Amino acid sequence: MLKSPLIFIINPGSTTTKLALYQGQAEIFQSQITHRRGQLEKFTDIESQSQYRTKCTLGELKKQKINLADIDIFMGRGGLIKPVSGGTFIINETMLEELRTQKYGKHASNMGAIIADKLAQKHNKPAYIANPVVVDELSDIARITGHKEMPRRSVFHALSHKAAGQYMADKLKTDYKKLNMIIAHCGGGISIAAHQKGRIVDVNNALEGDGPFTPERTGSLCLMQFNRYVRDNNFSYTEAYKLVSRNGGLINHLGTNDCRKIEDKALNGDADFKLVYDAFIYQIGKAIGSLAPALNGKVDAIVLTGGIANSKYFVKKVKSMTKFIAQIHIITDNLEMSGLARCGLDIYQGKAKPQVYK
Repeated sequence: MLKSPLIFIINPGSTTTKLALYQGQAEIFQSQITHRRGQLEKFTDIESQSQYRTKCTLGELKKQKINLADIDIFMGRGGLIKPVSGGTFIINETMLEELRTQKYGKHASNMGAIIADKLAQKHNKPAYIANPVVVDELSDIARITGHKEMPRRSVFHALSHKAAGQYMADKLKTDYKKLNMIIAHCGGGISIAAHQKGRIVDVNNALEGDGPFTPERTGSLCLMQFNRYVRDNNFSYTEAYKLVSRNGGLINHLGTNDCRKIEDKALNGDADFKLVYDAFIYQIGKAIGSLAPALNGKVDAIVLTGGIANSKYFVKKVKSMTKFIAQIHIITDNLEMSGLARCGLDIYQGKAKPQVYK
C-alpha cells in the first residue's frame, strides 16, 4: 500500500499567501502570511514579488519545523493562463513564461505556479496546479453573445467550484460525473455555475463584470448606460476597469465591502443598508434560478459556498427564492486548500493523470 504523501499547498492572494501541508487528505497545518500593500508595491514585476513570497514561504516552513526535502508534491493555485479543461497540470516552462509575462492577465494567483516550481526544483520534486481560474468547459451554446467578436469567457472560482462539486458527490455517496448541480461561490467575488455531470457548462465571468454585483464589482450593467457614464466622466480604460472590478457593488453603495458589517447594520434598523443588501442577495438568487434551464430543469442540488454562506440571513433569503428548484446545501469550509491536496493525492495514487500544458 502506498504511503500518504506530504503535499504542500501555495495559494497567493492580493495581500496574502495561504499555505498548507497535508499528509494525504489529513491537514497537518494551515497558515496565512499577510503582506503589507506598501511592501508589495515595491516590486515592479511578478518575478521579484514571487521571490519575496518564496522567501516568506520558506520562513513559514522553518517556523513549522518542516523540512523542504521531506515534501513529496508541491501544488500551486492556478493563475491566468490560456483556457483549459478542469484537472491537474504539470507546471512547465511554457506555463511559467506566460505567467511571468502576464500574457493572459495580471493576478496574484499567477504566482502560485511560480513559487511551487521554485520550491520543487530545490529537491527535484513534482509541482502542479489544478483547476485554475480559466477552466473552460462551457457548452458551445453558452459562449454565444449578441456580438460575434465578443464571445463569453469562462473566468471564475474554478478551484472552489470543483472542490465543492466533489465534496457534494462524497456527501451524496455518488460520482461527481453523475450529478447536475448549481453551485454558487459567494465571497469577495461571486460566481454561479451549472455543473452538468462533471463539467461546468455555464458560468458568469466573475472577473470582468458579468453576473450579480459583488462586495466590490458592479456585475452586469446596462451597456449604453455604462458607456455614457464612462464618456461623461472622461474615464480611461484603466479607470473604467477599476470602476467595474474594485469600486462597484456594495462598496459603491454603502462605503464598505464587509458583508458582516453590512448585515449587522441592515438587521439593526438601517433601511438603506437593508435595501442594498437584500438587492445583493436577490441578484444571487435570480442568477441561481436562471441556470436551471441550462440543466433542462434536472437539478440534483444547489450548493452555496464561500464566506458569505456563513450568514444565516443570507442563506435563508436565497433558500426562499430557489428551494423550488432543488434541495440547498451549505458548505461553510474553504475547500480550496483541501481541493488542491486532493488533486495532488489523486496524481500520486494514480487515480488521475496530470495534463501537459501546451
